[in-house]
Amino acid sequence: MRFGDISQAIGNTPLVALPHLSPAGATIHLKLEGHNPTGSVKDRVAKYLIEQAERYGQLRPGQRVLEPTSGNTGIGLAAICRVKGHPLTCVLPENTSEERKQLLQLFGAELVFSPATEGSNGSVRVARELAAADPDAFMPFQYANPANALAHYETTGPEIIADLPDVTAFVAGLGTGGSVTGVGKRLKRWNPAVKVYAAEPEYGDLVYGLRNLDEGYVPEVLDLAVLDGRIKVNSRRALEWTRRLADEEGIFAGVSTGASLAVAVRVAKRLPDGAQIVAMSPDGGWKYLSTGAYAPGDVATIAERISGVLWA
Repeated sequence: MRFGDISQAIGNTPLVALPHLSPAGATIHLKLEGHNPTGSVKDRVAKYLIEQAERYGQLRPGQRVLEPTSGNTGIGLAAICRVKGHPLTCVLPENTSEERKQLLQLFGAELVFSPATEGSNGSVRVARELAAADPDAFMPFQYANPANALAHYETTGPEIIADLPDVTAFVAGLGTGGSVTGVGKRLKRWNPAVKVYAAEPEYGDLVYGLRNLDEGYVPEVLDLAVLDGRIKVNSRRALEWTRRLADEEGIFAGVSTGASLAVAVRVAKRLPDGAQIVAMSPDGGWKYLSTGAYAPGDVATIAERISGVLWA
């Protein structure tokens, strides 16, 4: 395929079956979003946030963009803004992995840090304060911007339908809510019988970039009516399934993929034989090597050591 610029290379990511990790009577497939240009599902969102804003006159040529992010949206925005000529300021938790910080700086983004203990909610708070102080900056605000879910409704969902028309269920981590809302709506439009589940961290368990809705902030972009269930997963189980994915399927993914996979396995056991389940893999593991998540050793020990450091 040939493209005019890097933004046109976003999407059309692989859908890969997991023959070794799928429970008997079901097949789990991973949507490998790490194959996007900057390595995550958020490339889709970044493209839509900027292009929709330009299309409807919300973003002027050369205007500064300001956005709270756990890293991946910021990296996607940094690449898109670089191509389109917009300076970018990203607000992110101070415990963001070094790989993410360096990628953002490589693309020329200005970084502002929020307290690690506040997770992504802290980034939202700080970004809103900065936006109030600088009315000339444009904040797409992925948590409330309809373009977030629209990106998945118009691209990710149709790709899944094209590759797996008999999809039974979809699972994605609960972050901004854009992927589970956009993909979920498109799949249910295709077949109202499709089930949609969100992988949600247990209350008080810091799974960086994902959120438990009972802890306060509920992203405006999230449509809870799309969900057939929110299923809890803790950080240790997410890490365990991420490492099993590498050991048994040869797929190197970020830990939020492990969270979705753990939930997909549970969902598979609830569904009739022959179920075809798609789980979202938001990114690869490359941006987390410095955290020690993939180092040799006991999962419980590693999970304890890196708790609150790496989650995406």
